Amino acid sequence: MAETSGKVLVQWLVAAMFIALLGGAQAVVICNVETSRLNYCRAAITGNYPPPPSKRCCEVIKEANLPCLCSYKSLLPAAGIDPKNALALPGKCGLRTPSPC
Repeated sequence: MAETSGKVLVQWLVAAMFIALLGGAQAVVICNVETSRLNYCRAAITGNYPPPPSKRCCEVIKEANLPCLCSYKSLLPAAGIDPKNALALPGKCGLRTPSPC
């Protein structure tokens, strides 16, 4: 029972994050980042040839709990985000990508 309610909570949090990423909700804090600030990185993680991350995007990534964000990587394609591009962001911002990713 606890496992099911935990999964529901994670699904709700992920849904809130993606709604905020798409600009449809107020910010929710996930992995030390307000989800509305994740929009600064949207261009750098979508499309076949995304531009480099902006300075604002890198500021968000540097504040984020990266291992926590990595736990959501399997859900990224549903939001139109290329996981490969998302996992490249830390390196492009001068950080190390967490090893569990």
